[in-house]
Amino acid sequence: MTEDKEYNKFKENFMKHIEKEQNIQIAATLKKLIFPFILRRTKEEVVQELPPKVEYIFYSPMPDEQASLYSKIRDAYRNQIINEIESKGLNKSRMRVLEGLTKLRQAACHPSLIDSSYQGESGKFEALKLMLEEIVSEEHKVLVFSQFVKMLSIVRNFLDEEMVEYTYLDGTTKDRENEVAKFQNEETISIFLISLKAGGVGLNLTAADYVIHYDPWWNPAVEMQAIDRAHRIGQSKKVFAYKLIAKDSVEEKILQLQQHKKILVDQLITTENTIFKNLTKEDIVDLFS
Repeated sequence: MTEDKEYNKFKENFMKHIEKEQNIQIAATLKKLIFPFILRRTKEEVVQELPPKVEYIFYSPMPDEQASLYSKIRDAYRNQIINEIESKGLNKSRMRVLEGLTKLRQAACHPSLIDSSYQGESGKFEALKLMLEEIVSEEHKVLVFSQFVKMLSIVRNFLDEEMVEYTYLDGTTKDRENEVAKFQNEETISIFLISLKAGGVGLNLTAADYVIHYDPWWNPAVEMQAIDRAHRIGQSKKVFAYKLIAKDSVEEKILQLQQHKKILVDQLITTENTIFKNLTKEDIVDLFS
């Protein structure tokens, strides 16, 4: 009972002001209170002998058929969302916003994620194919992360058709250790397909020196944790991390928002407070423009 009271008090005094109001002064006060109990050291400070890590953003245009479908989805949701915000308010419209953004992100990844009858190409998927072919041909190993399990299934189907060996991990994988061991130890396996939520932490995959994020996430810290599956103790090679972005899509706008919100996110206590929770009406209109 006492713990519940203390937690409610904490929520009232700190969480509400930090997460909902983005009150930087209260966030700073909380940091001062808890600072004596926190030891924060960066990976570079702990292991200075780690090899370099290089990050790239790779922009890929959408072909006409994909761009056309993307535009239809964007326009339909924009009208719905603006009307809903005006009638219900921003907070009560966030689920609709999230639904629309998810559809746009899926259309940018591969339209067949939302339309099973789609027979056209995806610009990003074609770019991924070329990247994987080059990485494997040069005898490197690569981790491919996506938040969409269905997208990973599309990649799996392609690799199966090409008879390319790979390992795979998502939330339903029962023997994670076996998949990791195969990738780490077997020379014939160069590709590891991983669901971001299932494999973003807790895995040692230093056999890989390439990391590809197929789709961007709101919170850059989550992406960095995934890259660190390869860039960690035991890694002896330079690590190359690529983020694939569909040109002229919501993915580009997410990157811009990440930069715009970065100072605020850095100043807040919790990394769970993702950029999405802080979107303003203006941000939302821009994402669907």
